[in-house]
Amino acid sequence: MKNLIILGGSGIGMIAISIAKELGTYTIGGFLNDVLPIGTMVGKYEKYPVIGTTDDINKYLEDKNNVFFIAYVGMQQEESVYNKIISLNIPSERLATLIHPTAIIPKGMCKIGNGVLMAPLSQLSPDTTLEDNCIMLPNSFLGHDSTLCRFAHIASNATVGANVTVGKACHIGTNSTVREKVKIGNFCLVGSGAVVLNDIEDNSIVVGNPARLLRKK
Repeated sequence: MKNLIILGGSGIGMIAISIAKELGTYTIGGFLNDVLPIGTMVGKYEKYPVIGTTDDINKYLEDKNNVFFIAYVGMQQEESVYNKIISLNIPSERLATLIHPTAIIPKGMCKIGNGVLMAPLSQLSPDTTLEDNCIMLPNSFLGHDSTLCRFAHIASNATVGANVTVGKACHIGTNSTVREKVKIGNFCLVGSGAVVLNDIEDNSIVVGNPARLLRKK
């Protein structure tokens, strides 16, 4: 089995491990974390070690049995986090895709990149595209003919309608709704419970129902 190394920490990192365990196709190698000291154990009930920092990525890339999942969510620092991911130069084929068995994907009718996470009961409609490193959390939905650009995230219970483009490194918050035929620019944050009716420019934070600009980043 391939050895799975998580870039990040608890939260998304532990969700990734839980799906990997469900799939049964990986051993868990531990975390690369730039904050916690090496040797720190991550997790409340099951614990996994911090084995290094992202500065060690080349060492771990040398072992062809290692694959990687990037468990970052920017949350107002999307552009800097995105640039860090790009700078790591992890080959796309070394990114582990973690799709829970209960995720709903129309067979042969979607394009899913590498390093993608689809949590329990997340759902794609036909003719949807997930680029590399996208994350869909439980009960999230992506409507037909819509695209999540690289490193975009849809949080739990959020709904993105049909013919929508979600820009790179965007975060669509919990319980939010994006209506059909909307374009969301790069590095945007849609607040929890927001209802997006119109296009959103790059680097925007929007909140409310209907969604309004809170501020630019």
